[in-house]
Amino acid sequence: MKTDTICGLKPIDALFRRRPEQVERLFYLPEMKAVAGPHCAVLAAARKPYRMVEAEELEKVTGTPHHGGIAAVARARAVPVFPLLDPPKHKLLLILDGIGNPHNLGAIARSAAFFGVGAILIGEGPGHAMPSDAAYRTAEGGLEMLDLYKSRNLPNVLQSLDAHYRTVASSLSRDAMPLSDLPRDRSIALVLGSEENGISPDVLAACRRHIRIAGSGRLQSLNVAQAAAVMLAGLAGSL
Repeated sequence: MKTDTICGLKPIDALFRRRPEQVERLFYLPEMKAVAGPHCAVLAAARKPYRMVEAEELEKVTGTPHHGGIAAVARARAVPVFPLLDPPKHKLLLILDGIGNPHNLGAIARSAAFFGVGAILIGEGPGHAMPSDAAYRTAEGGLEMLDLYKSRNLPNVLQSLDAHYRTVASSLSRDAMPLSDLPRDRSIALVLGSEENGISPDVLAACRRHIRIAGSGRLQSLNVAQAAAVMLAGLAGSL
């Protein structure tokens, strides 16, 4: 059974809200006893173990000193293949092409959950980060709040979305439309690419619109997680 080690109080609170049945074990420092109590009760009812430990042991369990004083071992979340024939209907769908850094994935998920994104579709394959210990820690509970899907053929997915979404690619090109000019009369599927390579050409070609964030010009671009937050903030209130 594949598992993830999820650290920090906010990620663990979200985990117990969304899929408590998948939690297998819980560890916490003495000073976290009060906040861990409700989660311990859930595990006790399911006859699953939980334990108060010292900081040195918790660091060994988690593999990081950045554990936030509490950690859960949970069954790895299954990420289904995106359903082409019956795609999910959301006001805002986020599509990630080549986001390989799990910390960026987590930061994007945190912003996505904050701004009310319904789902994230992740390109599957080498160079694409999937939910992991680091991503869960950075997301601060955001990954648990989102529907997650994967696909090995993002251009095919984008073509299938035409009936339901306006497909929009983030771009650095000066020919791209400013974010503020994008029509808001339809649901939007927003595609983000990696900082190193951007959106792959075939994915870019499958998007109906290309948009950019208007900056000062002193720097070429933002970190992809920062760009995601800016774009989602600009889109969320108008859909």
